[in-house]
Amino acid sequence: MKHKVPVSAIMTKNVIKLKISDNLTKAEELFKKNKIRHIPVMNGNIIIGMLSYTDLLRISFVDAVDDDAEIVDTTVYNMFTVEQVMAKKVVTISPETTIKEAAEILSHNEFHALPVCEGNLLVGIITTTDLIRYLIDQYK
Repeated sequence: MKHKVPVSAIMTKNVIKLKISDNLTKAEELFKKNKIRHIPVMNGNIIIGMLSYTDLLRISFVDAVDDDAEIVDTTVYNMFTVEQVMAKKVVTISPETTIKEAAEILSHNEFHALPVCEGNLLVGIITTTDLIRYLIDQYK
């Protein structure tokens, strides 16, 4: 296994983002349409938070069983802002951070995605799924 591979080799470069002014209904649409679980929240070009699909589910009272689930979700989503639901303490890494270092950060914390930044500029995202895919590729 390669030991010094940077996260830039496996990170997602075309990152789906939310603006701080976006609403939670838009966030849910982005999660479902793009089949992702983490979205960086931006204020201009600066990352100010991370929203996970789990964060969204925590505030939802109905889990798609009821015929009116969409109406209830929309009502609940209108009660909160992205800023209220997102994680505000964001740990970022640089593109040169090794895959091993990223895995260590994720394994010691309760989150599953790391924004990759060059200075203040968001250039990618790496998730636990990316790390698992990389590990699987090592055994091919």
